[in-house]
This record gives sequence, C-alpha cells and structure tokens, in this order.
Amino acid sequence: MLGLIALVFLGTVALMLPVSGGQQPLTWNQALFTATSALSVTGLTIIEPGEDLSRFGQVILLLLIQIGGIGFMVGAVLVLLLLGRRISLIDRLTLSNSLGLLAPAAIVRLAMRVLVTVILIEAVATLILYLHWRNDERLSDTEAAFYALFHAISAFCNAGFNLFGGTPGYPDGIPRDALSLVVFGALIFLGSLGIPVLGDLFLFWRIRRFSLHTRITLRVVVFLLLFGALNIGIAESRPGASMAEEPLTRLILVSIFQSISARSGGFDGIADTDAISEATHVLLTALMFIGGSPASMGGGITTGTFAALTISLWSYARGHQQAQFGGRTVAVGTMRKAAAVLTISLFVITLSIWLILVTHDAPLDIVVFEVVSAFATCGLSMGMSSQLNIFGQLLICLMMFWGRLGALTIIVIIAQPRTRHDLVQYPEEQILIG
Repeated sequence: MLGLIALVFLGTVALMLPVSGGQQPLTWNQALFTATSALSVTGLTIIEPGEDLSRFGQVILLLLIQIGGIGFMVGAVLVLLLLGRRISLIDRLTLSNSLGLLAPAAIVRLAMRVLVTVILIEAVATLILYLHWRNDERLSDTEAAFYALFHAISAFCNAGFNLFGGTPGYPDGIPRDALSLVVFGALIFLGSLGIPVLGDLFLFWRIRRFSLHTRITLRVVVFLLLFGALNIGIAESRPGASMAEEPLTRLILVSIFQSISARSGGFDGIADTDAISEATHVLLTALMFIGGSPASMGGGITTGTFAALTISLWSYARGHQQAQFGGRTVAVGTMRKAAAVLTISLFVITLSIWLILVTHDAPLDIVVFEVVSAFATCGLSMGMSSQLNIFGQLLICLMMFWGRLGALTIIVIIAQPRTRHDLVQYPEEQILIG
C-alpha cells in the first residue's frame, strides 16, 4: 500500500511538470486523478490525454500504466535483482500473495517469466497495430508507431486510456475497425485472465493438466463473455437501439468486444455511449462489478470470488455440507474470504454512491455506473468524471486506489496481524436468515 502511495505521489509530480502539459501544465487535482487512474490501470480521466498532455507527458502516463499493470511487487523484485540484492523469504511470500499464488516456490523465476511474457505479448500487439495503422492517412508514421505501443500496453494492462480523443479525424475515440477491435479484445482478455491462469496455459504442453483455479476461471470468463455478448447484442439490436442498423457480423463483433472490455478493459466498443440502452447499462455495471480474475490486470470482486460464492450456493442447494466442484472440496477459508470481499465491496460502493449523490446533482444510474467503474478499475464512463467537483474527484481516486489494492489487502491492513485461536468456545445458537 505504501509503495502504491509513493508511486501515485511521484506520478502526480511528474505529470505536473510544465514539460508534461499540452497547452498548459496540469493542475494538482488533474495530475493526481490521472496518476491514480494510470497506476490503478483504470482509465477514468478528467483530462483528454491526447490534447492535454505533451508527448513527454504521454510517455510518463504510459510508464505509470505499465508499472501499474505488471504490479509494484514484480517491479520491486526486478529492481532488487538489478541491484544484485538477494530476495528474502518475506519478500518471496509477499510477492506470491501479490501474484495470487498459493506457494512461494521459484517465485523470482516466475516473476521474471511474467515480465518477459508481458513484454512479448505487448511487442507482438504493437507490431500488428503499427502495420495496420501506418496506412491510415490521419496518422503519421511516427504517430502510428507511438500510438500502437501506447494502446497495446493500455489494452493489455486493462487501463482503458487512449490518445485518439485529441487526434484530428477521430471524434469518436479509438478506431473501431474489425482488426483493431480484435487486437484490443484479445489483449484485454489475456490481461484479465490472471498470472496463474496464463502460466497454466503456456505450460499446458508440458504439464498436460490445469489446476482447479484455472479450470474454474476459464469456465467463468467464457460464461461471462458469452452471457454478456448475447444480452448486449439483444438489447442493442432492437429498433431504435445503438446497433439496430448494423449488419449481423458487426453486431456480433462489437457485442463480444464490449462484453470483454466491460469487465476490466475500459474501451468503448459502442462509440455513442449516450445511445446505449438502460438494459445494457445494468448489464455493464454487473460485469464491471465482477471484474477480472485474481492476480490479473483487472479489478472488481474478481471471478474467483464470484465463482466461490456460486459454487457455495449450488452446493448448498444440492444438500452438500461443503462446497464442492470438479471432485474437490473448496476450502472453508476461501468461502469466508469470498464472503468478506463481497460484503465489504458492497458497503464501500454504497457509501461512495451516497457521498457523491449528496455532493453532486447527478442521476442515480450515472453515479452508480461511475463508482462501480472506479471500484472495478474498469474505466468505462458515462461522462461524469469531468463533471466531478474536487471532493468527487478525490473520492473516485480513493475508489480506484481501493480497487487496485483489493478488498482483501485492505482487510489484512486493518485486521489482526495473525489468526486468533479462541481459548473460549461459546454455546452455538442459530439466528434467522432469509
């Protein structure tokens, strides 16, 4: 937590430098909001990065996104290795928790593999986007190269920042041609899977099996992708809806992309967000709340929490005393963590919504969408971020900061340093539920 605070401070100072601004330097609140959003890989912004930041400022923003994406702990391990320092057992345990791993075995080697994998994926995507965009007359060759790099990193880190908003000829933001959406969608999807799942996928040729976590995660993300795409396609293809006049292939592509991006990516597949139906608003809010997978670039309560609660509910409905899936019993501690994450997340979101409603004159649905987007570090917006007062901006910054750390990290910070073993056992008694 202290590391993330320090990085936010340094990022704020760097973005406030006169050389970082476009027409004029950023104010302290603009720089703070942008730095927090970048390091939490959210994408919400109260400025237009393509207009309000110089090329130097855009590079600073890109570095903040990359640091936020690979994770502070992975970056810390890399620095220690470059300095020739040994990685202590405490650091290894902390890093294993940061990466969502169950054991610290070979953690430094894994951290390096993570870094190499991230760089490789982003490099391939940058090359594809550059070869595609360099033929666009609206971009020079240099701009095409930088834009390809920036958006490849932004998409894979699930950050949602884009530079096209301030580029002449792009009034609707990012390019939405088929190839661009496919590349963006693939990057967001890979970035939201999580390090343990990517590790299993890359090593499947050797281990020939997936862990329980990977099997559950793949099932959940595929279900959410198809469920979201189907419902977005149905809602937005009705007469008068945003994609009513689109051909079937385009409707399918945009629906799938928006379903992927809604959980953590932050890019708008539908250019006119004001034209999106209320049914899609509700669905996007639910997808954002669930978010990405554990130890991924995404936020939200995570697919792991959603899966654990669903498995617990299904097992209870079938009369099992313990939560079971795939021939395994899910640990009771996991269920308690899932319940804690859900409970505290709902409390924080509800409190933030109430605070913004009493300090702003804004519709409830817009406020809910903005707060959940910040909490889930998604970055989708209905345009409210630029209308927030100073209090609202600071509150959204706290939500983005919270979303990047995760509810469990906050709970650990404020909780007892170790598990208590109660010496006294009280008589058991039931209370009414439901």
